Amino acid sequence: MNNDLASHLEFFVLLARHGSLSAAARALDLTPPAATKRLAQLEERLGVRLVNRTTRTSSLTPEGETYLHYATRILADLHEMEEAVSSTRAVPRGLLRVNASLGFGRTTIAPLVSTFAQRYPQVEVQLDVTDRPVDLVAGGIDLAIRFGELPDQRLIARRIMSNRRLLCASPRYLERHGMPASLADLASHRCIVHRQNDEAHGVWRLEHEGRAVSVKVQGALSSNDGDIVLGWALDGHGILVRSEWDLAKYVDSGRLRIVLPGYTQPEADLFVVYPSKRWQSARARAFVDFLVEQFGG
Repeated sequence: MNNDLASHLEFFVLLARHGSLSAAARALDLTPPAATKRLAQLEERLGVRLVNRTTRTSSLTPEGETYLHYATRILADLHEMEEAVSSTRAVPRGLLRVNASLGFGRTTIAPLVSTFAQRYPQVEVQLDVTDRPVDLVAGGIDLAIRFGELPDQRLIARRIMSNRRLLCASPRYLERHGMPASLADLASHRCIVHRQNDEAHGVWRLEHEGRAVSVKVQGALSSNDGDIVLGWALDGHGILVRSEWDLAKYVDSGRLRIVLPGYTQPEADLFVVYPSKRWQSARARAFVDFLVEQFGG
């Protein structure tokens, strides 16, 4: 691609963004006649009309919409290519948009972002925490930190940490109600349900010795917030399914005990995911490597 073609692409994208030749001319520091001439030369070279022009505004023809689609994509690829080549030895800098789940983002990722910002002061991190996964491609998000399987095949994932979901309860609860000896015993126990996305309410899907099993549980307490249900389990209200990452410190301190250790939910490994791009910026690579380092690979 020569410089003239790249210049034509940038001019047309600006024209489409501003919606008029005069506004595009001001953005490029051109006179309106010069901008008009530039568009005419582009249309003449292509042999089609790209823009419907009036005295005040401009609208794209179908051919113009097609040209804009490819121009935007080509310029984005050029930018990524230049950044990938130049950033191999460059200091990470610029805006990095990160998404994480609400509770985990607040309690774990936010403190890590603080440490990352001290290490890379020229990177501006925008951390959004949401209660549901978001569309990275549509939202223009660079990276997301997620647990479990990834339904979106447009994304590339890198495993940050292995993780399982285990059944647990407080010693106080187990002293009152006893330790269940089998999966069937859960029917007579109080269970705390963490409602996630569109999962069936009160149905725990577990694995035992490589086999999938399901059990219907009941209890007086449920919530869509992970920190809330964890607090209830610590207070002795029932049995809960929770990831071993969240449980580790409470099991070590004796505040929670593992129940039926042979039964686990499908792995909830921690991944960092990003759109399927051929190149990553230096800031994105630095953040991914930082997460791997912090979570122990």
